[in-house]
Amino acid sequence: MEIIRTEKLEKIYQDNGVPVKALDDVDLTINTGDYVVIAGPSGSGKTTLLNLIGALDKPTSGKIFFESEDISKKTKKELSEIRLNKLGFIFQAYNLIPVLTAIENIEFSMMLLGVPEKERTERALAIMDELEIKELADKRPNEMSGGQQQRVAVARAIVNNPTIVLADEPTANLDSKTGSNLLDLMEQMNKEKNITFVFSSHDKQVIERAKRLIILKDGRIE
Repeated sequence: MEIIRTEKLEKIYQDNGVPVKALDDVDLTINTGDYVVIAGPSGSGKTTLLNLIGALDKPTSGKIFFESEDISKKTKKELSEIRLNKLGFIFQAYNLIPVLTAIENIEFSMMLLGVPEKERTERALAIMDELEIKELADKRPNEMSGGQQQRVAVARAIVNNPTIVLADEPTANLDSKTGSNLLDLMEQMNKEKNITFVFSSHDKQVIERAKRLIILKDGRIE
């Protein structure tokens, strides 16, 4: 089943008054259960594309369909509803809230959705158990290693059963063994739970595991 489709997607940024085309005429379809890696050199448009399909930004022209609905003209408020209800994000810098414990970080998006406290805690503990990070429940980010923080970020991304998980350079700050363990985990969730993953990465070990590889160069799909 189709989740995302882009048509003639274009994004132009202004750099000191000079227009820079970050994406140029990108047509792309992502289906349920896909494990997609968007690869390419720095400046090729990987993160821009991820931000657009993740409803974090709007295209200059072209269309983005999310579950067959055109989201390219939606308001900021409507896009934030889509992000909260349908999308999971895993970032290079983990983006955990420093003052919250691991379990509070995982519960945070459920709290925003109005999930009752008892159910939030049960769901957070269940996902932590699954990802083997239950012992981190009461630790804050500064008390965890990079790999532990990224596992908490993965738990936070999937606890709401999102339609799709977007991961921007998720292994960039991890050593190769920790990165490999994290990728094992995400591959397993893709196979067992049919969670759809879209990565942006130039990490060789991420690219090698792609079920589908999309290579961008100068804002275009090669």
